Amino acid sequence: MKKPTLKMMYVDDDVVVIDKPPGLLSLPDRYDRSLANIREMMAAEFGEIFMIHRLDKDTSGVMVMARNAEAHKHLNDQFEFKTVSKIYHAIVSGVVDRDEFPIDIPISPDPKRKGLMKPSARGKEAHTDIRVIEKFRLASLLECRLITGRTHQIRVHCSAIGHPLLVDPDYGKMSEFMLSSIKRKFNLAKNAVERPIIDRVTLHARSLAFTHPTSEKQVEFISEYPRDFSAALQVLRKYAAPYSSVFGEYL
Repeated sequence: MKKPTLKMMYVDDDVVVIDKPPGLLSLPDRYDRSLANIREMMAAEFGEIFMIHRLDKDTSGVMVMARNAEAHKHLNDQFEFKTVSKIYHAIVSGVVDRDEFPIDIPISPDPKRKGLMKPSARGKEAHTDIRVIEKFRLASLLECRLITGRTHQIRVHCSAIGHPLLVDPDYGKMSEFMLSSIKRKFNLAKNAVERPIIDRVTLHARSLAFTHPTSEKQVEFISEYPRDFSAALQVLRKYAAPYSSVFGEYL
């Protein structure tokens, strides 16, 4: 198996910012310690490392870690008091009709599905601000600004409003996005097997902004889309562009 590599976006004596690839754990697996994970990879590279937050295995994008206890506390406080700007991009199912709106739906663990969450009036408060970036005939590209940081928050919130991630086997309907699902007259060569355009959750941690623990300056880091996420958008733009009237309205 090919050893995963990490793209360093920024490194100094206090913080490390990385561009996490999809398919890599943030923390060691509870049952299989042999699986590659960011904490152990960073510890091997820098020695002592402090995890501030995490991204799910299949989520790509920006992550920050601290290299000393003082920076750890400083960044932890920013996350706790919600002064960090966390923006995700998500490809969701269906055409989202409103251009901007908040989602305020409490979330709690799902007792029927271990490790998953569900909307619940008795759950912890969870707030996500949504802005539509682009619409297609059967999907939408959203900017999701996390105000709180609950487990699977964006995935649960999008599902709760009727627009689960385009690929999300836990909270949606699809486990992979295939070209044959949207391209008319799709044909494969004889004996060929169709490969998915993307086969992980269509969620990307696009940007992260915070106050540097030493300089006290505001810094922001932006992650470009991974290849599979970009490919999904290219396919949607080519084969599922919205129909337009003479007035430029979506039909």
